[in-house]
Amino acid sequence: MLRHNLLLIYRNFRRFKSTFFINLIGLSTGLACALLIFLWVKDELSVDRFHEKDAQLFQVMENLKSVGKINTTESTPGLLAESLLEEMPEVEYASPASWVDEYRISINDKSIKTTGQYVGKDYFNIFSYDLIYGDKDQVLTDKNAIAISESLATRLFSTKEDLIGKVIAFEKEKQFMITGVFKDVPDNSSTKFDFLLSYEEYKDTSPWVLDWRNNAHATYLILKRDTDIKEFNQKIADFVVRKGGEEHVTLFTKPYSDHYLYGKYENGIQAGGRVEYVKIFSVIALFILIIACINFMNLSTAKASQRIKEVAIKKVVGADRKTLIMQYMGESMLMGFLSLFVAVMIVQLFSPEFNEITGKQLELSFDKNLILSFLGITLFTGFIAGSYPALYLSGFGPVTILKGKLASSGSELLVRKGLVVFQFAVSLILIVSILVIYRQIQFVQTQHLGYDKDNILYFEMEGKVELNPETFLTEVKNISGIVNASSIGHSLVDGGYRSSTSTLQWEGKIPEDILETEYVRVNYEMIETLGIVIKEGRSYSPDFGSEDTKIIFNEAAIETMNMKDPIGKTVNVLGNDRQIIGVTKNFHFQSLYEEVKPLFFILRPEQTWIVMAKIAAGKGREAIKELGELYQSYNLGYPLEYKFMDEAYQDQYVAEQRISVLSRYFAGLAILISCLGLLGLAAFMAEKRTKEIGIRKTLGASEAGIVRLLSGEFFQLVLIAIVVALPLSFYFAKNWLNGFAYKIDLEWWYFIGAGLMTMLIALLTVSFQSVKAALMNPVESLRSE
Repeated sequence: MLRHNLLLIYRNFRRFKSTFFINLIGLSTGLACALLIFLWVKDELSVDRFHEKDAQLFQVMENLKSVGKINTTESTPGLLAESLLEEMPEVEYASPASWVDEYRISINDKSIKTTGQYVGKDYFNIFSYDLIYGDKDQVLTDKNAIAISESLATRLFSTKEDLIGKVIAFEKEKQFMITGVFKDVPDNSSTKFDFLLSYEEYKDTSPWVLDWRNNAHATYLILKRDTDIKEFNQKIADFVVRKGGEEHVTLFTKPYSDHYLYGKYENGIQAGGRVEYVKIFSVIALFILIIACINFMNLSTAKASQRIKEVAIKKVVGADRKTLIMQYMGESMLMGFLSLFVAVMIVQLFSPEFNEITGKQLELSFDKNLILSFLGITLFTGFIAGSYPALYLSGFGPVTILKGKLASSGSELLVRKGLVVFQFAVSLILIVSILVIYRQIQFVQTQHLGYDKDNILYFEMEGKVELNPETFLTEVKNISGIVNASSIGHSLVDGGYRSSTSTLQWEGKIPEDILETEYVRVNYEMIETLGIVIKEGRSYSPDFGSEDTKIIFNEAAIETMNMKDPIGKTVNVLGNDRQIIGVTKNFHFQSLYEEVKPLFFILRPEQTWIVMAKIAAGKGREAIKELGELYQSYNLGYPLEYKFMDEAYQDQYVAEQRISVLSRYFAGLAILISCLGLLGLAAFMAEKRTKEIGIRKTLGASEAGIVRLLSGEFFQLVLIAIVVALPLSFYFAKNWLNGFAYKIDLEWWYFIGAGLMTMLIALLTVSFQSVKAALMNPVESLRSE
């Protein structure tokens, strides 16, 4: 029986070649899209979840009450980890961790700049970063200990063996002894580093972290298995306040593995994050699969009239409905597995390009879980695609069929039309989404930030440059092609280290109001180098003598303080009185997801470590060459490692840029699959009405009239799809844009243009078959039956 059914399936595939190839292309393309998205989603969901104690691993967060809002941050006091370990019985292990930063490590004549952080002694008991050599309980107990990755070991020593006890130089001739070598951090870790140092060493070199009022670094905990998280959060909520820290700080914990996907907070409440993109692409994958299934269902039911006698004869000779359902379901399942085979080849072929777009290293590894997932998707697809045709074809009575009284039912036509409407409604929503995402990313990339980020390069001071910054800056300014140069505490755009304080006091301040304010340490001419506009007052200048007690605010800070005529007034911040000498116009020092926050500048040349240089347009190559030579004259053997500010700014939106590119590809494929189905239906309708077309042409109907006749029904369906999809696309677009503090307006032409594009694509698809049918010789048409 199985052999007989397979033979029938093969014959039907040969008999209806066009339908077979349309279904194969549509289903395989849909499955390939779904499989690629599945790999991407699986990778996203796996980030930070590889740690052995993931269920017990938590990160301590802070809610900071500021004027009118609550800011959520991962920064906590440096002493918090060890204090929680000592005082909270629920805590099994605890570790502080500095933010990952770049440092230079030297051994003999080798000098390598790489990334690392300071962590607590139990770091390897908390995180599952596998040690190849060393004891995880002892590796970081000594202040002068360092654990390095196997790749860093290979770069430094050309081996990873027999390194325990060897000494390497680190930053300003400080030496550390290697006590451990760990495997390279996995790709699905959100934190990347090549070495770890003891936090006890950090306490010695940076004693300010011992102050409970300084929120400097992250705190990670392993909680005991029976811990009630809600009760634990209540216990630690005012822990910092009890220790003499800032009164506006409230602590809570969140699972560490939620950090990557659920990193967005609004007014102290978790409000999404990258998980939104996971949801979006999961829905896109589902819709693309549904569209491919719809094509199969539509074409299969449309071809029913050409297979209906086969059903009748089988029923007459004794076949029951169950047997027929199994046959047609088997046909759809076989089509599904053929499509899966083609889809796997497509995925293998396009994986390198997909990885380049997503910035990942995804590959088809045929493990048990992946195989079961693929088989599940294929069976689901085959079942959905084949269920309606199987039930539809097997439901006809043999007497009705053989008497020729079979007619298409209204419900059948309604279902078929509804499916076409659904396909093109989804396609239209995807087109609008692409347009809105593209326009928003373009807006972000071209938005004036309130300062000039173009043609500005920056780099960290090292070695003799750090020892002689003013001399170095003077020489930089003398380079031909350098317009200006100065130094700053942080780069503003790369999301690295930032400074903030809630110590600001001013005349007229309500005592209970606490203002969380960002601050930037700058050198002379830094504000001018960035092109930040002074709205009132002046910038820092040596012409006015000592400027150490002066301060410059942005507009947002002045407005939040509700201060009138601020120039000349005195505020107290960071424990010192400072006179306001200037107010800058607002500028974006964070991403456009955030509104401009209060900020002030203080003059601290000795606490700046990033050099920024403004290069004249068209002089970049020569200026960078001279700058590199100057840098080498200070630090022989140290290459000048710089970034351009505009490129670093764009990196803040790399996720959105990737989403934009992926959306274009997947939306294009969804439209292609929809059009394939429409093309097949149009071809079938033209074939079914061949004799009617011949009679109409014989009676004088024009070819244009025939095209209108055949295209009109599909035109109406696409028009209905547009009416259904436009309000939905508006809702989805508006919801996505709400994630940005600064965003584009939703113009009417986005939706009308997308509707017209969908209409044009559909009409071109249908017209191809309509014109072909209209041009057929009427004599040939009348002989077609």
